[in-house]
Amino acid sequence: MKTISVLSNVFIVGAFILITSCGQSGSNGKSALSSNVAEKVYIAPGERDEQYAFLSGGYSGNLTVYGLPSGRMFKEIPVFSQFPTSGYGYSEETKPMLNTSFGFVPWDDLHHPDISQTNGELDGRWIFANGNNTPRIARISLSTFETEEIIEVPNSAGNHSSSFITENTEYVVAGTRFSVPVPQRDIPISEYKSNFKGALTFISVEPEHGHMEIKFQLLMPGFNYDLSHPGRDKSHGWFFFSTYNTEEANTLLEVNASQNDKDFIAAVNWKMIEAYVNNGGGKKMSTRYAHNVYDESTHTATSTMNKEVLTVDPAEVPGAIYFLPTPKSPHGCDVDPTGQYIIGSGKLSADLTVHSFDKMLAAIKAEKFDGEAYGIPILNYQDVLAGTVSSGGLGPLHTEFDGRGNAYTTFFISSEVVKWKLGTWEVIDRKPTYYSVGHLMIPGGNSRKPHGKYLVAMNKITKDRYLPTGPEMEHSAQIYDITGEKMELLYDFPTHGEPHYAAGCNAELLVNNSKKIYRLDENNHPYAIKSPAEARVERTGNEVHIYMSTIRSHFTPDNIEGIKVGDKVYFHITNHEQDFDVPHGFSMIGQGTSEILIMPGQTKTSLWEPKRVGVWPFYCTDFCSALHQEMQGYVRVSPANSDLELSWSLDD
Repeated sequence: MKTISVLSNVFIVGAFILITSCGQSGSNGKSALSSNVAEKVYIAPGERDEQYAFLSGGYSGNLTVYGLPSGRMFKEIPVFSQFPTSGYGYSEETKPMLNTSFGFVPWDDLHHPDISQTNGELDGRWIFANGNNTPRIARISLSTFETEEIIEVPNSAGNHSSSFITENTEYVVAGTRFSVPVPQRDIPISEYKSNFKGALTFISVEPEHGHMEIKFQLLMPGFNYDLSHPGRDKSHGWFFFSTYNTEEANTLLEVNASQNDKDFIAAVNWKMIEAYVNNGGGKKMSTRYAHNVYDESTHTATSTMNKEVLTVDPAEVPGAIYFLPTPKSPHGCDVDPTGQYIIGSGKLSADLTVHSFDKMLAAIKAEKFDGEAYGIPILNYQDVLAGTVSSGGLGPLHTEFDGRGNAYTTFFISSEVVKWKLGTWEVIDRKPTYYSVGHLMIPGGNSRKPHGKYLVAMNKITKDRYLPTGPEMEHSAQIYDITGEKMELLYDFPTHGEPHYAAGCNAELLVNNSKKIYRLDENNHPYAIKSPAEARVERTGNEVHIYMSTIRSHFTPDNIEGIKVGDKVYFHITNHEQDFDVPHGFSMIGQGTSEILIMPGQTKTSLWEPKRVGVWPFYCTDFCSALHQEMQGYVRVSPANSDLELSWSLDD
């Protein structure tokens, strides 16, 4: 029996060696056991990820923050949507952030984030994002990871070709997807052609604080403007916009907007237009758009309604705009780190079109035009063509770069990422995605210096990737290692909302500047109190203002009487903690809003309008200490005609 046991063990070991040496070899000849993919994405407890990834939340209206390579979600930043987790859009301080010329609009479709740059490199100050539905551009602080500013974009609809920034964050650009009558008026839709305009809006960014202002709007022909990217390095000063529906169809677009063999990439010399505007050019147009700014000192947002915008007709600045013919119905419009190559990804073309910036300038100088559209010269296709990537893929959408001379393009229909070489146009590698990939992101890929280690693909269809959750499932993102010649799929994870695009950077760019608390001595909120001794309750007519303190583990005041049915009760709550990661929450029974979450040193206001008499509790919603359950209080509500005076109890 002993001999048989030994022979059995030898057989098992031999079989294991055979399997691991032959059956587990990858395409690069390495054993899966010698190159453990799981180790590449595993972050041990207490360790941190190398990079941040900011994924658009699409129809969630928010921006989500993930770590790379782990795929862990760290935060969801509310931008265009009310967010009960923190009270954004519910607290009195943040309601103005969601104001528009259409009124209070508590939702939007967030598509394309972009990180601020200096000299073409990511600087980690802000991230910008667009609202696609009610056209808006937001600026989010990368110190607090909170939305600081939102500006509405007039004369625009489907704010899709945004928000992309120039190399020194001089401008964030917002291009319309849907052309509309400008100014808006009652006009038959059948009169679309020649009567509708596409607005390309250049929003200036103040260098120190990031405050945004609309500098000018370029009123372009009535095409659909899909995506855009700025020139960089040698092409700095130009901006490139993909277009489709150059047919100017207004019905059954899947057929009628796909007739032309080529649409255009619009090349815009914004430096030339800027000089024209600075010298008094352009025309002011009456309009209405909201500009909402959150002040970190007062912890309060204000909303201002602007009433005019400066518009520029392309005919007024000859030589500033040219059309580059691009097959067919291009979606992506991407510029490589050198600024030389402009890649157009035609949704209905199996090949990628690469234009040359140098050839474009030469063709303009030689006036090699192939006609014009609405007075804008059309350059000859062959004169500006640098090359074609014949990939064999289907449905190319978006291209990013690794900084080593390689480009990576998503193919929606064939569900794959294709790697190819700039200059030779040779396809190097292709890897499947699961499934129907839209955009991809390489951290820093939209800059002069990409961080070419990881690639994140954002897929539209999840199907069998995760445990089923009924008809609705979250979308999928996948992480690839792109350090070698061949891409390697490492990991996939579900995402929140529908991510369309993403931006990423090295963690070291942000970690040291991340704010931990709001200093109480710098809190200039008009209703802030600097110590619990200042807590009080005051009445003005039917308005009651409660100046409340929170600190582990009690509210001051904690019992309030003399409130009446029909009162408007404002809880102005200051968190007196000055330790990192000790927020306090506040929730009132029957409140027609959300709870609010107050960070250390911050003040927020919650409105409560009691409808019934009784004694009603409030409590802390954020588990803050071992005595969290004891952090509560009561409000006594009396009839509307009661003569009971206000009274409250303090902790002493």
